[in-house]
Amino acid sequence: MSRAKSSSKLAGVTVLAVCLAGAGQVLAGPMPETENGRYALSPTGDGVLRLDTRTGAVSTCNNSGAGWACYAVPDERAAMDAEIGRQQADIVRLQAENERLKADLASREPTVPGKIEEPLPKSDSLKKSEPKVAEGERKIEIPLPSDRDMDRMMSFLERAWRRLIEMANRVQRDVSGKI
Repeated sequence: MSRAKSSSKLAGVTVLAVCLAGAGQVLAGPMPETENGRYALSPTGDGVLRLDTRTGAVSTCNNSGAGWACYAVPDERAAMDAEIGRQQADIVRLQAENERLKADLASREPTVPGKIEEPLPKSDSLKKSEPKVAEGERKIEIPLPSDRDMDRMMSFLERAWRRLIEMANRVQRDVSGKI
């Protein structure tokens, strides 16, 4: 009977140990489901890259002095989706504003009373000479500048060139005087 008591005590201790181990895991929370294939782990230089195969979230896990810690990697796709959403909202807003402005413009009366449908003549009384249009060919002839205009342009260029040369000479004298 002593053997039966000792084996029943041993079985009771074993059952108690198994129950306590199970209770410890229940109190600690659910274990990560790496064994069920939820997470895919890839080693990196300073830790592990973890991919959640259900949600697509990526985390970097590092072993610091206090233990392993995982931090979510910023999701560029989520940022791009948010930007696309903002742009689509802007497009909808601009389309609505465009339609509103078109309706507003259509509801207005013409600003010029007595406007006719035919175009106004294309002559300007303030211009000295208009380009001549050859009949039939529709080519525009541009008049050449007069001799007076050419003389004015040449004198302007001469003055600008002389100022540039004087400026270069001054800079050269200043540089040679300082050395």
